[in-house]
Amino acid sequence: MIDMNIVCLDLEGVLVPEIWIAFSEATGIPEFRRTTRDEPDYDKLMHYRIDLLREHHLGLTDIQRTISTIEPMEGAKAFLDQLRSETQVLILSDTFTQFASPLMEKLGWPTILCNELTVAPSGEIIGYKIRVPHSKLTTVKALKSVGYETIASGDSFNDLEMIRESKAGFLFRTTEKIKQDNPDLLAFERYEDLLNAIRSVL
Repeated sequence: MIDMNIVCLDLEGVLVPEIWIAFSEATGIPEFRRTTRDEPDYDKLMHYRIDLLREHHLGLTDIQRTISTIEPMEGAKAFLDQLRSETQVLILSDTFTQFASPLMEKLGWPTILCNELTVAPSGEIIGYKIRVPHSKLTTVKALKSVGYETIASGDSFNDLEMIRESKAGFLFRTTEKIKQDNPDLLAFERYEDLLNAIRSVL
């Protein structure tokens, strides 16, 4: 069924585990555990990560090796399949094209909009390109400008703008801090509950 709604979902923490946390566990370097749940300033977070990679002589292939071992969260693909059978779904993520492809394959190739890493011939990550500033918020506004209504869900600081800009929005498996700071937003832990909440506003 095609309608005028589009559900916008975050990727990491909602459908798949956090890539950088998995990389932290794989490398034994605890500093890589820092994510957008901890640091609202994405530019600051990415420069921190790039500096860490350089310090430890790690590159893109090292991260991709970890990503190849990551599986979607239990129930994530079934949730996504069911949701896509009922409405349109777009994944909005601050991850990178170089990270996303193997994960999209495991999720049945949903549409994702994300960013791009700048990688040296040696494989060193030297920078990154953001699609547009505040990409999740900007995308939701763009969808609204062409007649769509959006429903959004995510788990991190960088999801709050798209959640609040949408006609309805929900937190999913977020932190206590984010829940406490946003008491007006419904927060769910189970895919079944999130699916029912989305259905209630379609």
